[in-house]
Parts: sequence; C-alpha cells; structure tokens
Amino acid sequence: MANIKSQEKRILTNEKSRIANKAFRSKVKTAIKKAMVAKNDNLENKEQLVNEAVSLLDKSIIKGIFKANKAAREKSRLMR
Repeated sequence: MANIKSQEKRILTNEKSRIANKAFRSKVKTAIKKAMVAKNDNLENKEQLVNEAVSLLDKSIIKGIFKANKAAREKSRLMR
C-alpha cells in the first residue's frame, strides 16, 4: 500500500473509474448482443437497437473505454 497521501487518493480514484468503465463496457456489450439477436431474428425494433448500440460505441470512444478501431469494427458488424 502506498504511504503517500496523494497516491492513496489516486488508488481510490482509479478503482472508482475501473468499476465505472467495467459497467459501461458491459452495457455496450449487452446492447450489441441485443442488436445482433434482433437483426438475426428480423425483429421490428432492430433499427432502434442497432442505433442504440452505435450510440453507446461512440460514447465509449469519447470516454476512452474502447479504442476507435474496435468501435468501428463493431459498428461495421452491426451495420452489415
């Protein structure tokens, strides 16, 4: 454990952001899976689900959770 006050604070901050990033990453993965299932089953709300997943992917790039190429690859798969 760190014995410098600022480093102790930094450890706590990093843990909070790690948990938040993990939750957001899970949310994105779930949205992608729902969109893929809707697309494969030809459900009527597939466009809405794809748009939601693309929106979350774009937000993940801005937040720095996913790299731009990964998000582009996932969006390309959804749009196919």
